Amino acid sequence: MPAYKRILLKLSGEALMGDDAYGINRATIVRMVQEVQEVTRLGTEVAVVIGGGNIFRGVAGGSVGMDRATADYMGMLATVMNSLALADTMRQEGMVARVMSAISIEQVVEPYVRPKALQYLEEGKVVVFAAGTGNPFFTTDTAAALRGAEMGVEIVLKATKVDGVYTADPKKVPDATRYTSITFDEAIGKNLQVMDATAFALCRDQNLPIKVFSIFKPGALKRVVQGEDEGTLVHV
Repeated sequence: MPAYKRILLKLSGEALMGDDAYGINRATIVRMVQEVQEVTRLGTEVAVVIGGGNIFRGVAGGSVGMDRATADYMGMLATVMNSLALADTMRQEGMVARVMSAISIEQVVEPYVRPKALQYLEEGKVVVFAAGTGNPFFTTDTAAALRGAEMGVEIVLKATKVDGVYTADPKKVPDATRYTSITFDEAIGKNLQVMDATAFALCRDQNLPIKVFSIFKPGALKRVVQGEDEGTLVHV
C-alpha cells in the first residue's frame, strides 16, 4: 500500500537532459515516465510540475541584459515544451496524462482550471502543470508548492540530482551526512538550499511536507511513495 494517496512531483528541466548538454534525452524521459507509472499502479494520484532549464532559464536570460519578466515568460514556454514531451511519452507508455497551462495557449494545451485538474486526478490521470504560476519572478519550485496546496496533495516530492538534503555539499565535503528528516525552521536556520525561499515559505505555512530525493536513483520514487527511508523529509 502506498503511504500517500496524492502527491505532487517537481521535476527540474535539467533532469530531462540526461547526459546531453541541452534539450530532452529520450532514454532519460522514458525512464522517468516508467518510474511515475510504477507509482500510479500503486494507486497514488500524481500531479507533476516541471521546470524548463534544459531549454531556457529565465534567471540566466535576465542576467545577460534581457528584461527579467520577458526572460521568465520565455522560461514558462520552455516548461510547456517539456510538459508536452512528458505527456506524449506517458501516452506512448500507456498512461493517460493531461497538460494544463497557467498561461493561455489553448490551441496547444488546455488552460489550468482547478476543479478540472482535481477531477482528472480523481479519475487516475496524471496532471502535468505547465508554465509555472503564469507570473514572472516566480520559479517552478513556487509553482510546485502552489499547485500542491491547491490540489490538496499530502506531500511535495522534489526530484533532484542528489539523494536528499546533506549537512554540506556532498560533492565538496566527502563526509557530509544525509538528513533523514529536518524541520522547515532547521533548514532555514542552517541555510540549506532545499527550494527557493518563496516555495519553502508557502509549504511551511500550508503545513505541506517536502521530500527531497534523487530521480536518477532507480526505484527511488516508488520507495518514497511507499514511505521507505529514501531522501530527506522536510516538515513543520
